Amino acid sequence: MYLPVVILWLLLALRYRSLSLPLLANPGIPLSGMVGVPKSAVFDLAGEEARKWILPWLEYQVSEAAIAEQCQIVEDLIDKAGLQIPIVGKPNIGCRGAGVQLIQTPAELKDYLQQFPVTGVIQFQSLADWDAEAGVFYVRYPGQPSGEITSMTLKYTPYVLGDGEHTLGELVRSDPRAGELIHLYKSRHAENWDKIIPAGEPFRLVFSASHCRGAIFRDARTLISEDLLRRLDSIFDDIPEFYYGRLDIKFSDVETLRKGEKFAIIEINGASSESISIWDRNAGFFAAVATLMKQYRTLFKLGQANRKRGYNPPGVAALYKAWRYEAKLVRIYPEND
Repeated sequence: MYLPVVILWLLLALRYRSLSLPLLANPGIPLSGMVGVPKSAVFDLAGEEARKWILPWLEYQVSEAAIAEQCQIVEDLIDKAGLQIPIVGKPNIGCRGAGVQLIQTPAELKDYLQQFPVTGVIQFQSLADWDAEAGVFYVRYPGQPSGEITSMTLKYTPYVLGDGEHTLGELVRSDPRAGELIHLYKSRHAENWDKIIPAGEPFRLVFSASHCRGAIFRDARTLISEDLLRRLDSIFDDIPEFYYGRLDIKFSDVETLRKGEKFAIIEINGASSESISIWDRNAGFFAAVATLMKQYRTLFKLGQANRKRGYNPPGVAALYKAWRYEAKLVRIYPEND
């Protein structure tokens, strides 16, 4: 599916005379957020108004100090920031939900810190009040008073429903989708794999709503509204030099979301973001390719607009170095929830 995108990138690079022009789409953050960029890079740009809509977070760099000492430091940081356990731990540099865990007890915090690579940076983030999750893609050109919501997608974390007769392993194997991902779920739920799940009890298989870990994505373009767009415009008015990306949000219900109310931003992803509606089971192959190609045309146009404003594109070597660095980290992060 990505082969046409690669070809398009090369053709656009010839047209605009720059292979790395898309890395100027969001000049406020390194490499426009394409790869190897801290999740907090966009958050750090946010002003007071934008931060009202971002779930509170803090960062901690893992050291070689004793784990007990580090646990105490993190607990003190959490308390000082006005947060509390349960809390979400995630690598500050990563992708596709790698290393994301829901930390519900001090013991789980200890385990998470023990598994994390030394010098790696963890972003601890407040747990949202709501379970419903969506990916909202936003684009705005420099100098324009308003942007555009180009796609919206609802995310559903995978689960199985207990029947009081079958074990978790048997329920997973009999599920058409989860059964294809046993290699992800068996080790993660080893303690419960052979336990019978009570009738009517849902068992969530992963915490992070990532497609590659079994999450279900549904196109929700019908929920896009002028009220929500105005809200996003006001948020990105307060995040300098950010024009292209996908917000992952938690929200209360679809009606308040359409009104631009009662939602919280988990992450703001940059230039490597996809309109995840392409992973809806009803999305056709050619429609998905067309969506991706439109995105990369937009990246080049934004890069060109920012180049005219005086920004210079970074070299391809910087992109490759960042990709290698992120790939190395992802391999040694803790297992996901």
